Amino acid sequence: TMALVNEHFLKLSNNYLFADIAKKVNAFKVSKPDKKVISLGIGDVTRPLCPAVIEAMHKAVDEMSSSASFRGYGPERGYDFLREAIIKNDYAPRGIHLDPSEIFVNDGAKSDTGNIQEIVRWDNSIGVTDPIYPVYIDSNVMIGRAGVMDETGKWSNVTYFPCTAENNFIPQLPDHRVDMIYLCYPNNPTGTVLSKEELRKWVNYAIRNDAIIFYDAAYEAYIQDPDIPHSIYEIKGARKVAIEFRSYSKTAGFTGVRCGYTVIPKELTAITIDGSQRVELNHIWDRRQSTKFNGTSYISQRAAEAIYTPEGKQQIRETIDYYMRNARLMRSTLSKLGYKVYGGENAPYLWVKTPDNQPSWKFFEKMLYSLGVVCTPGVGFGPSGEGYFRLTAFGNHEDVAEAMDRITRL
Repeated sequence: TMALVNEHFLKLSNNYLFADIAKKVNAFKVSKPDKKVISLGIGDVTRPLCPAVIEAMHKAVDEMSSSASFRGYGPERGYDFLREAIIKNDYAPRGIHLDPSEIFVNDGAKSDTGNIQEIVRWDNSIGVTDPIYPVYIDSNVMIGRAGVMDETGKWSNVTYFPCTAENNFIPQLPDHRVDMIYLCYPNNPTGTVLSKEELRKWVNYAIRNDAIIFYDAAYEAYIQDPDIPHSIYEIKGARKVAIEFRSYSKTAGFTGVRCGYTVIPKELTAITIDGSQRVELNHIWDRRQSTKFNGTSYISQRAAEAIYTPEGKQQIRETIDYYMRNARLMRSTLSKLGYKVYGGENAPYLWVKTPDNQPSWKFFEKMLYSLGVVCTPGVGFGPSGEGYFRLTAFGNHEDVAEAMDRITRL
């Protein structure tokens, strides 16, 4: 015999969606070197880090240069200074009481949303909103939980909750038990949000069915409407059934700094297969992290702490406002041109219906080749994304305005 590969990896499509897009964009740039390409496709930020963060990072770097203040390995769960700042600023003002031991600092939400599936059995069933951030499904494919993909792009063991214009992008509860449910709000890719009433339905479903909700709130800082929940723990009973993921990537431009956190309340439990024991998932994740994760860098954590200072809060609010002005410009321009536009009001993403029901990739190519503007084809996020495209508000004002001019001229 010989070493055998984990064949579940072979079921994945060869490329990550954004690698496919990059290939097409690069080919276009080679053929039209004088045409400026404007990317409204990938969700990476463009504004520099705010002064409060830079100052904190400089100070942390200086501390590393002296033996009196040097730091070696940090705690895997994160430093107390950051975990306490998180509770005091992100949760206490919303009436949510957490303990520092329920907060796990990480190197960005992608790692934990991808790894979290390890703490439950490989044969649990999963349910996802569709369209969806690809990492949720791909990480379950890798362990063999998703089954096989059919010709429509659906996985055999995954329950899909379609979110389309027809149901106002509100996912409907399944008519059967699902063990693990992924929800992302404000949503990537659609930019839509869930009201407290709708979110309460999911929490109640999870309580009734002894299911777990993985709640990705990476874009909560973009919520403008005071009635939209920022955390799933604003819903009564959610501590028993939900894990929440947060990120500084889009909140404070940390895509290159790498820092975020995950909340796992002590009340959240899962059951052993013989039904004899309920196990705290906080403890399981703690054990997993201390084995497989070295902790987030001290410098990144000091940077994150700085966004909770009065100056930091004001500075990141200005950056978020900058991106949301882009979103407003895109929304109003496209709506005037007769496009059906969703999202972009409480999130940095706009989800737009392609004209005349054109397939997503066909419209993507038309935008690229005719206008030199890059969008993301909706079908890349799942079967229900066909016939839509995603735009992000993370560009420079000038570029966004130029892209809107090009679309208007078309």
